[in-house]
Amino acid sequence: MIRIALDAMGGDYAPKQIVVGAVEAACGIADVKILLVGQMAAIQREIDRFAKSRKAMFQRAVETGSLEIVHAPDQVEMDDVPVEAVRKKKDCSINVAMRLVKERRADVFVSAGNSGAVATSAILNLGRIPGVKRPAIAMVLPTKSPSRPLLLLDAGANMDCHPEWLAQFAVMGSVYSKSVLGRDNPKVGLVSIGTEECKGNELIHETNPLLQKIPGINFAGNIEGHDICGGEIDVAVADGFVGNVVLKTVESVANAIGGWIKAELKKSLFRKICALMLKPAFNSLKKQMDPEVYGGAPLLGVPGAVIITHGNSTHKAIFYAVKAGVTAAMNDVSGQIGKAINECAGEQKQS
Repeated sequence: MIRIALDAMGGDYAPKQIVVGAVEAACGIADVKILLVGQMAAIQREIDRFAKSRKAMFQRAVETGSLEIVHAPDQVEMDDVPVEAVRKKKDCSINVAMRLVKERRADVFVSAGNSGAVATSAILNLGRIPGVKRPAIAMVLPTKSPSRPLLLLDAGANMDCHPEWLAQFAVMGSVYSKSVLGRDNPKVGLVSIGTEECKGNELIHETNPLLQKIPGINFAGNIEGHDICGGEIDVAVADGFVGNVVLKTVESVANAIGGWIKAELKKSLFRKICALMLKPAFNSLKKQMDPEVYGGAPLLGVPGAVIITHGNSTHKAIFYAVKAGVTAAMNDVSGQIGKAINECAGEQKQS
């Protein structure tokens, strides 16, 4: 059984949406136990409310023993300074849940809370996988090939990076893409301003030759912004500053396109009728672009499976984040990353 330490107090819609997602995961994912970590009274109120509206599902979760509350008296707010909050609020839900993973009472950590606080708590409580220089936040993004989502890292954990860190991001991203996203031989690209090796800044110039030498990495060379959603690359490597800008830009463009389409379809009765006829196609497109089904952002490089979801996550996002965490735990992604990093270090020493 895979045990999930779920931060019930993290996110814009906590604890309501977190509790709903937890119950759905407990009933819809085999062999899991959800540990809802947070203020017991607040969690219990939501559980009682949920039990009245969806009694049968709640009853299944209770009967199978797949739901449990772990009290944490404090919580980290979204506008808290991450390092200060994690150090001062020792019994916040993020810290308590992370300690469950550290003590091996849980296999997976999931939170829709302050991402900086989650990363800080993970490093302070779990440490790093031996050999890993810096953990990285990896974000799964949809591409024009629905069955081939892209993994972007780092998405914001490390603003200023060394070439060796980016090389390790490529290794960690390849492991996750292969184990969780199902890519047989993930194609890795280094985000730059041109595909030519002469393009880019000093960091890119120093990183490119390192990626060419890593054994077992399917390095496709430098990639540009238009390659991110092209469906030909599986892992896009960047420093946290560039990666976060790319992530927010992709999200913004997706929202803008949705708004443009709605506005255009409302301009005439004929277009409204056409929109009704095309509704199944629009629903299918919306599902393909829905970020909530991609399982959140794993923090790669720390022991155990740590999944960070967006602050405005609904119960659906929580369900899929739990599902991604279960897959990562079952495939021992952190163990595979440790092995791959050590093999790369051994190859570098020999050369």
